[in-house]
Amino acid sequence: MSHQSELIATDINAYLAEHERKDLLRFLTCGSVDDGKSTLIGRLLHDSKMIYEDTLATLEADSTITGHAGEAIDLALLMDGLKSEREQGITIDVAYRYFSTARRKFIIADTPGHEQYTRNMVTGASTCQLAIILIDARHGVMAQTKRHSFIASLLGIRNVVVAVNKMDLVDWNQGRFDETCESYREFSKSLDLGDPYFLPMSLLLGDNVVDTGENLGWFDGPPLMEHLETVDVELGVDLENFRMPVQMVVRPDLDFRGFAGTIASGTVRAGDMVVSMPSGVQSTVERIVTFDGDLEVAGPGRAVTLTLADEIDASRGDLLVSPAAEPLRAHDVEAMVVWMGEEPAEPGRQYLLQSTNGASNATISAIRHRVEINTLEQEDASQLNLNDIALCAVTSDRELLFDPYADNRTTGSFILVDRLSNATLGAGMIVAGSSAWDQAPESSLIHQVSGIEPTERSIRFGQQPCTVLISGLTAAGKSTLATALERELFDRGKVSIRLDGQNVRMGISRDLGFSAQDRSENLRRVSEVARLVNNQGLIAIAALVAPDSDVRSRAKVLVGGDRYVEVFVDTPISVCRERDSNGMYEAADRGEIAGFPGVSAEYARPTDMDLQLDTSRQDVDECVGRIIAVLQARGFLRG
Repeated sequence: MSHQSELIATDINAYLAEHERKDLLRFLTCGSVDDGKSTLIGRLLHDSKMIYEDTLATLEADSTITGHAGEAIDLALLMDGLKSEREQGITIDVAYRYFSTARRKFIIADTPGHEQYTRNMVTGASTCQLAIILIDARHGVMAQTKRHSFIASLLGIRNVVVAVNKMDLVDWNQGRFDETCESYREFSKSLDLGDPYFLPMSLLLGDNVVDTGENLGWFDGPPLMEHLETVDVELGVDLENFRMPVQMVVRPDLDFRGFAGTIASGTVRAGDMVVSMPSGVQSTVERIVTFDGDLEVAGPGRAVTLTLADEIDASRGDLLVSPAAEPLRAHDVEAMVVWMGEEPAEPGRQYLLQSTNGASNATISAIRHRVEINTLEQEDASQLNLNDIALCAVTSDRELLFDPYADNRTTGSFILVDRLSNATLGAGMIVAGSSAWDQAPESSLIHQVSGIEPTERSIRFGQQPCTVLISGLTAAGKSTLATALERELFDRGKVSIRLDGQNVRMGISRDLGFSAQDRSENLRRVSEVARLVNNQGLIAIAALVAPDSDVRSRAKVLVGGDRYVEVFVDTPISVCRERDSNGMYEAADRGEIAGFPGVSAEYARPTDMDLQLDTSRQDVDECVGRIIAVLQARGFLRG
């Protein structure tokens, strides 16, 4: 079973070539405390003759002092390498071991069982393809078994072995094994763990680890080692959508310029077209360069340097992708976050977000729900404590390039880092873009093209289409100006449509509240309608509070900056309060209205508006006249 080969003595180069061709399986062991995780790895290495003689002698000596296996060798000590771990008899860090057999190479991550070290388990599992979940046959499914199973599912591990250990302590009882398996199946029904392989074993005696043993005749499945050697390591690997984060630009001389990185998914060949994101510039792959020479094709996990036909501008943090399947782009994402910091995470705090496309400033803008691991129920939470797992809305000041984590574990993940100490505080798995701003329409939708040209509409209506966004505090005079502007345009023979915030909320936005997220969605819907109206040659007038500058910028992009006019009604808040006949400011002062702009929430004043008005000093006719002047100067009105 071991990697020992006669070629080592007779032809070392042939041996190394043979060894290099073997595929690699990364797996981890997890489960509750004292279920036998470290012992399992020690047994695998011992029974497959992968422990050196001097190491074995040390284990024998240590077993007489700190061992917990009686007179036998305590194989758990092989992984419990820290002195404090040996004294306590537990694993408190992630330990790694490497070994190989005639069929395959392996990297093992031995992860902690204690709940307080769940963050270490996340670290160990993040790169693994298979999880071995140990269960003590005497105790059955424990809280940590559930926690680690949920994390394995969350981290995209689809190959799972449920190893029911210590069968010797329940007299090799098949009924106890079946009961444990059924309990685990019932718990894991809602988890995405594929089809787990259930395996009875005794690590103390070695049954069903490398060899079948003599005590489990009623079980006819292969032992653990055989399963590890034959399991499909390509399960879930994306070979279609090419993704390669650029890690370095290689420029050894004036004649060579390449982009180095590790392929996250898909395959690439010389001659393929690739797109550099976020710039969107395309080029053709000329060479796939490696230390051992050029390749014709390279796939996931391969570290390569790509040379392109064109001198495009790309650097560390950019992403090379296939043109047919570009990644998603968003400032706001929904992500499952595992909190690893000692200090709680609260919405609004600033962190550094590190992902495949570099670092950016980020905040957890909202905690959607926390997951109760024991029941998998969703609970409300105002903060995240150590080891909490929650669905969060995360906002980044830099546009993120990503795929959902379920599709790509590399481009779909990120970490949150403390800005001062540089400590990793949280690990995130992106579920989707956080708002509809970032969701592209289905490619299968049919795009209907009008038979009327824009110039024909312009001649008919005597105008160029545009959207006028009139924003400002509640009671600043936005609706009054929008109504008067609509009348003035009508009297001039122009065609417009007014999208007043109050009227919109009686129709297309009647399902929305007044949270920051709902206000953002309200402006998005109005902008979508305005764009459709503009496409029909009409002028759209939108009167909304729209307190977020970033959201207003997105509206400008959606409508189109060349036909967007932003008017800021900068009426003093004292005047707005006097005009407020509905008593909304007073209600906000009493705390009855949460997130009210100007009182309990910030109103981000525009800095690049087209026109600034103050209805406390300028009457309606003057304000409308100034808006008309802007529309004429921009070429939207004729005559």
